[in-house]
Amino acid sequence: MPGSLWLIRHGETEWSRSGAHTGRTDLPLTDAGRERAEAIGRYLNGRGFALVLTSPLSRARDTCRLAGYGDAAQVDPNLREWDYGDYEGRSTAEIRKERPDWDLWEQGVPNGEALEQVAERARAVIARSAAAEGEVALFAHGHILRILTACWLGLPPSHGKLFALGTGSVSTLGYERQTRVITLWNRC
Repeated sequence: MPGSLWLIRHGETEWSRSGAHTGRTDLPLTDAGRERAEAIGRYLNGRGFALVLTSPLSRARDTCRLAGYGDAAQVDPNLREWDYGDYEGRSTAEIRKERPDWDLWEQGVPNGEALEQVAERARAVIARSAAAEGEVALFAHGHILRILTACWLGLPPSHGKLFALGTGSVSTLGYERQTRVITLWNRC
């Protein structure tokens, strides 16, 4: 049986602080985000991972580096955040001024990625991680990690909406006997 998956969401950016959807835009960490990334490093305390994967976006790569895993990390494009298309850089409140009943998880985004496309990428990360012998660290973003969690648990990808995930947090997915479970959520 494969080891557990450690989900590490990047530290704060200006847009994550404001609630703006940040998909492809490559924003840097704020000072608070860098401090959180260093705190993640202290929390992980040099834990050895069989595989460390990071999103190609700098906010995830910098979190990985500041946590002490930059030299071990491999960039995996499947860990990039959801492409929000026309809603990139806009908050849910702003979008709902035009579409009052809009829900990202149900209606998706115009000119961006469909939920199932993000789920396909998440499943590819799970498959790659399952081939590693031991624990795997994934440095990425809120929505991709929430969708990955739903896929891990065998739930529809839209159930990712049930797993709130803070910036600069650490969560783990593992097993109880042979059943895939959440073993730790939103820590650090």
